[in-house]
Amino acid sequence: MEEKVYMKEVIVIGGGAAGMMAALQSAKSGCQVTLLEKNEKLGKKIYITGKGRCNVTNGADLETLFQKVVTNRKFLYSAFYGFTNQDMMALLEESGCPLKVERGNRVFPVSDKASDVTAALQRQLEKAGVKICLRTKVRQLLCEALPGTEGDTSGKQPTSRCIGVQLDNGKKLFGDKIIVATGGLAYPSTGSTGDGYRMAREWGHTVTELRPGLVPFTVEEHWAADLQGLSLRNVEITITDGKKKLYQEFGEMLFTHFGVSGPAVLSGSSIVAKRLQEKNLQLWIDLKPALTEEQLEARILRDFEANHNKQLKNALGQLYPAKLVPVMIAVSEIDGEKLVHSVTKEERRRLVQQTKHLQLTLNGLRDYNEAIITQGGVKVQEVNPATMESKRVRQLYFAGEILDVDAMTGGYNLQIAWSTGYAAGSEME
Repeated sequence: MEEKVYMKEVIVIGGGAAGMMAALQSAKSGCQVTLLEKNEKLGKKIYITGKGRCNVTNGADLETLFQKVVTNRKFLYSAFYGFTNQDMMALLEESGCPLKVERGNRVFPVSDKASDVTAALQRQLEKAGVKICLRTKVRQLLCEALPGTEGDTSGKQPTSRCIGVQLDNGKKLFGDKIIVATGGLAYPSTGSTGDGYRMAREWGHTVTELRPGLVPFTVEEHWAADLQGLSLRNVEITITDGKKKLYQEFGEMLFTHFGVSGPAVLSGSSIVAKRLQEKNLQLWIDLKPALTEEQLEARILRDFEANHNKQLKNALGQLYPAKLVPVMIAVSEIDGEKLVHSVTKEERRRLVQQTKHLQLTLNGLRDYNEAIITQGGVKVQEVNPATMESKRVRQLYFAGEILDVDAMTGGYNLQIAWSTGYAAGSEME
């Protein structure tokens, strides 16, 4: 008589990047998997990442990846080495989603369509036999006390185990392993409403302070709004608190109606957010980082000689984008109507200074509607870094943005989702 093989039942809550990876890996590990997603489709947040192109991961070496992690870097060592950026790229390529590497080692689908990434993963899920339940919202986790742990409040060992979930319609599903991959609070329009944090708290987990991450700054200066829509490439930005340098990055930035955004700026928000809650900070923009002040002055002199009979406001088009010219003249305190040949040496020096050290006052951050990620989450000291299993509740696992881990822009946060999802979905002991 043939012996019946028991297939472990795994329930994954959340069909985003981490949830899809956790479900796929669970199925590949020989488990029967049910993936619960409250939206009408999987990977809803993936569709809007990288401006709809999906910056899948970053192709840099692993040490560089670790350096780009802002919060709880050491926690991710096991997960990053267990499922690397190269592993993720290979998975997508093999699933019919060819990739390309762009500036800064950022990896995108060749098609520039985020939907191709989700489609490739969905094909893999279906092939692996994962049961996908859309428009299915989980109300709460179902847990039971472990025998012999009554009255144990030390927190040193699990006192309960997770046995299933209750859906919003009252139906209960049971499993041997429950993986919570519900995301954070960023982009609530994609369904990121913090459900997972509530579930984690209900069963004794600590959720650290939550705040928007990789989010634009608001500024005090009114002239920034005049530059709305202006994108600057190859600039160097520095954020300081008085004389203390907090952050420096070379790259692209964008002016908005409320302040500043863009890749170089967004990463800075995750570094300085906590301090910005306490006080205003200074943002310095070096518009010409490739030139020393002496080289820049020589360059301006050449431009002046070529336009010596023009008004200053009409002579700076080679140096700055047209939209920026009146602002640079104003902050340098020069009369734009002045003829170039009558601009004094002191005025020229002020122009050089402003070009190399254009200052803005950062006075706040935008909210979760514009944040790429959430900073904060389930305290990693309460989670096994190798398996993502809770140390407080057996058979309960966490993956992705719900954890208190985050990184800079450039594909690093999605790699955190893939790697922690893979770890959570890997074979049960």
